[in-house]
Amino acid sequence: MNKLSKLFSRASKGLDSPLVTIEIHISGGLPSFSIVGLPETSVRESKDRVRSAVMNSQFKFPNGRITVSLAPANLPKKGGRYDLPIAIGVLLASEQIKPIIDVKDIEFYGELGLNGHIRYVEGLLPAVIAAKDSNNTVIIPKDKSEQYSLVSDVNAYKADHLLKVCEFLTTNSGIEKLKAKPFNNKQIHKKDFFQVKGQQQAKRALEIASAGNHNLLLIGPPGAGKTMLAERITSIMPLLEDEKALQCAAIYSVADKPINLSRIRACAFRSPHHSSSSVALVGGGSIPRPGEISLAHEGVLFLDELTEFPRNVLEVLRQPLENGKIHLSRASQQVTFPANFQLIAAMNPCPCGFYGDGSDKCHCSIDQIERYKNKISGPLLDRIDMVLNVLPLPKEIVLEQNPKNVDSSDIIRERVIKAQDIQLKRQGKLNKKLESDEIEKIVNLNKQNKQMLSDIIDKLNLSMRSYHSILKIAVTIADLAGSKTIDKTHIAEAASYRRFS
Repeated sequence: MNKLSKLFSRASKGLDSPLVTIEIHISGGLPSFSIVGLPETSVRESKDRVRSAVMNSQFKFPNGRITVSLAPANLPKKGGRYDLPIAIGVLLASEQIKPIIDVKDIEFYGELGLNGHIRYVEGLLPAVIAAKDSNNTVIIPKDKSEQYSLVSDVNAYKADHLLKVCEFLTTNSGIEKLKAKPFNNKQIHKKDFFQVKGQQQAKRALEIASAGNHNLLLIGPPGAGKTMLAERITSIMPLLEDEKALQCAAIYSVADKPINLSRIRACAFRSPHHSSSSVALVGGGSIPRPGEISLAHEGVLFLDELTEFPRNVLEVLRQPLENGKIHLSRASQQVTFPANFQLIAAMNPCPCGFYGDGSDKCHCSIDQIERYKNKISGPLLDRIDMVLNVLPLPKEIVLEQNPKNVDSSDIIRERVIKAQDIQLKRQGKLNKKLESDEIEKIVNLNKQNKQMLSDIIDKLNLSMRSYHSILKIAVTIADLAGSKTIDKTHIAEAASYRRFS
């Protein structure tokens, strides 16, 4: 006995899915079953699952020396996704099945139960996308297969048992082909801005932040409405394009998070607790997985109680805020995850929370307040484009029922979409991503505006990044107003969002 079979699958490396060639060789000698090619423990254990699945699926397990090679050998392999191709390879090499379909154009994925049942495997969405790009057919677990229907024009089949896959290979029938579904275009949000009383300035700041994708810090006493406002920001953000929505779904798939198909094009809103570690935020592990900043890709990362986060945790946000991606290096491999998120943060003005609320509740000393604010480093604060003080509502507004002239999220979102359309037509990206030379071309400063900016730089002691942030925000304000020129009112309003006091 000296027989060989070869099949294909894909590994998981960040959002990449490199092709894995699975070769099974059966030779004479003492019975053994070995897997080579840098397999993790879960892959090495597949030999026991495969043996039982084959025997419980009315096949005979070969009585010989079985060697499984997963190539390339220097690529780490993890998870149970290789169970199905290994089992099929064993059956092919032992000539227990004779396919009428050429298996060289098929990629196999699935963890096997001891009875031959094919189980769901995490992180397959990037593999299905890569298979589609390579014009290959894929066989995937039937369980939770609806998420793969997001990939258009993919030739995919869903199976729930090893016997069904064998029937498909030998008769070209027996398993169901996956049907593609269009993306859900409905704007679904339960939290709306019309539910928020007063706070017009805060709503205005959130509208500007959404229109230009600017980072925002809300400062105010407990109960002022900071969290309530922040939780509604995604309701005024446009739906994602199909390509971006699919990329976000792929991140959730790799992180083994549930994918809500009814909200697939809605911007993500991630709100990690302040006890989260730096690994939880940026991602990591021996085999790196995405963290909160990647799960918030093309959406919002909301950090409530900002000063309660450990300083070393907050510092890891500095590079992703600048680059829109995170590079993770581990001993086994290096991966890059996208992290183009919008940061919205909230904090109290002092340790007790009541400084500047118009009452006499605060008894914090100036030194205590300064130490409290210094928990946020200057470099991180410099990357937050807008800072807004949120004051408590007057009792007249609190007691008001059915307030009039309150814009709903739908109305605000229309203004945001119009402003973003202007930006995309003018420069092909949102104002947040403008480079310094691009800003100079858009903002034509006259003598008065230059003098105003000169005074602002001196008064606020601005860095170059902060100066450009003011110009970007001013451009966004002008875009919301439909103005083609940047005037003093736009610059003055933009500068008002740079105070951290």
